[in-house]
Amino acid sequence: MQNMLTQALGSPVVAQSSAPAGAPGGNMFLIVMVLMFVGMYFLTIAPQRKKEKEHKKMLSELQSGDEVLTASGIHGVITNVKDDRFVVRIADGVKIELEKGYVARLVKKASS
Repeated sequence: MQNMLTQALGSPVVAQSSAPAGAPGGNMFLIVMVLMFVGMYFLTIAPQRKKEKEHKKMLSELQSGDEVLTASGIHGVITNVKDDRFVVRIADGVKIELEKGYVARLVKKASS
């Protein structure tokens, strides 16, 4: 009876993997993972860093009279530049102090 069961279910010996330990398959996985990380860096991280660098440069070059757009969508003209913020005129008689990081972009450079 047991002989028939063994023939029906196959050998009771557990099959081992055909690749020996330390085979190139393990190294290939590591290489693929490294290549994926490098690809993600060049597709996402590098362009973001470039954009941040350009934004910081734009902020450092802003001066009184420049028309800017804030991150919240408010258009205004810089009237005063302080160390960590700008004073921006958004309407006649209305000025706000704005952290430098919240200026999204330069709309128009002041005419010199």
